[in-house]
Amino acid sequence: MISSGVAGPLGVLHLPRLWQKTSLEAAGKLHADYPGCGKGYDQMVLDGLGLDREEFLGYIKSSKPTYVQLESWVLAKKGGSLDQNAVKELNAAIKGYNHDDATRKGILESAGRPDDGSIKDAVNLNNLDDWQTFYNSELK
Repeated sequence: MISSGVAGPLGVLHLPRLWQKTSLEAAGKLHADYPGCGKGYDQMVLDGLGLDREEFLGYIKSSKPTYVQLESWVLAKKGGSLDQNAVKELNAAIKGYNHDDATRKGILESAGRPDDGSIKDAVNLNNLDDWQTFYNSELK
């Protein structure tokens, strides 16, 4: 999976991951442990960009866009440009989001890493979770 900490040319964090997950789900290829479009970062991105969830998912399913095509669609929906202050606020919210203690502990335990308090942000915890899920399903 693409990390939530990755932005495409538009500069929106998590948008490449949202595209990847929803595209895989539309093709019936998303790992069962992942939501195609969940209520966390996925919804934060849609809300932050002012995009309708059902319209977004319908576009992914019907058009099967490349990432560049998705960004072009987003720009078209937003009149040709994004509000850069809104993008900065969204990116700050993504970078600043922390999972609750139980989620953090579960991810770290699954990954075999001690919970020493050094990793609290959801982006890095989600990366560890992705990598462990990949390892468990593909390399064991």
